Order: sequence, then C-alpha cells, then structure tokens
Amino acid sequence: MINKNDNREYLTTPQAAERAELSKNYIATLLRRGQLEGFQLGRDRFVYTDSLEQFLKTSRKPGPKGPRKKSRTSVS
Repeated sequence: MINKNDNREYLTTPQAAERAELSKNYIATLLRRGQLEGFQLGRDRFVYTDSLEQFLKTSRKPGPKGPRKKSRTSVS
C-alpha cells in the first residue's frame, strides 16, 4: 500500500468489493500483495478507483468450478 494521494478518487474496501463483485477479504488481499493501489488509515483500507478499474480490465484466471475431488489413496 502507498500513502494517501489527495488528487486521486478512492473507495472503501466494501465499496470496492461491491463494485468489483469480489469479497472484501479478497480486495484486502490484493491491497496487501500490491496488486491494487490504496492506503490504510487506522484499521480501514481504501482502494484508488483508477487502480481498481485497471485491475478489472486485466484478464484473470477463473476460480474453482466446484468442490475438489478427493484423491483415492490405498492404505496397505
């Protein structure tokens, strides 16, 4: 995360999650990983709107399609 830039528009984590149709936890993870630009004030995290829009334009690998199948292992 970077320091607050007063010239850029920003959203709260819940607002960003709603706009991106992602979970709040995932948005927070993206901020910590540096995949989204934003800042933190106290316990609250904020996402720069332009960073979120740029992230949403990139193609991403789709998530899991359903529950994982358990592998069969034989016990001798």
